[in-house]
Amino acid sequence: MLRWYQRKLAARPLLTQSITTAVLFAVGDITAQQVVEKRGLQKHEYARTARMFAYGGAVFGPAATTWFKVLSKRVVLQNKNAEMLARVACDQLLFAPTFIGVFLSSMAVLEGSSPKEKLEKSYWPALSTNWMVWPFVQMVNFKFVPLQHRVLAVNVVSIGWNCYLSMVNSK
Repeated sequence: MLRWYQRKLAARPLLTQSITTAVLFAVGDITAQQVVEKRGLQKHEYARTARMFAYGGAVFGPAATTWFKVLSKRVVLQNKNAEMLARVACDQLLFAPTFIGVFLSSMAVLEGSSPKEKLEKSYWPALSTNWMVWPFVQMVNFKFVPLQHRVLAVNVVSIGWNCYLSMVNSK
C-alpha cells in the first residue's frame, strides 16, 4: 500500500494529496459525529461529512500542498533549526489565520448561513486553539518529515483537529 501511494504521489502529487486530504477530512468529521458526539448512524449528518470531504479535497489539500512547496523554496536558512522555526512562524502567522477563516467562511456558505456571524463566533476560539496544537506539530513536520509527506503528516494529525473544527463549525 505504501509503495502504491508513493507511486501515485510521485506521478500526481497535487491530485494524490488532495484526494488523501478529502478522505481524511471526512474521517475527522465521522470521528467527531460518531465518537465524540455519539450520534449513531441514524443521526449522522452525511451532508456535513460531504462538506468536509469537499473542502479538504478542493481547498485545503491543494492549498497545503502548494504552501509547503513555497515554504521549502522561499524559507531557506543556513541554520536548519532557525529555518524550521521560521517556517513554523510563517505557517502559524500567515497560513493558519487565513485558512481557519477560509474554512469557517466556506462552511457557512455551504450551510446557507452567514460567514460574518460564523467568523465572529468561532474564529478566535479556533485560531487560539490552533496555536496550542499546531506549532509543535509543524516543528516536527518541518524538521523530520520529507516535503512530499508533509501534507499526509498534517492530515493524519488533522483527524483529531478536523474533529475539533467540525464540532466548532456545527455549534
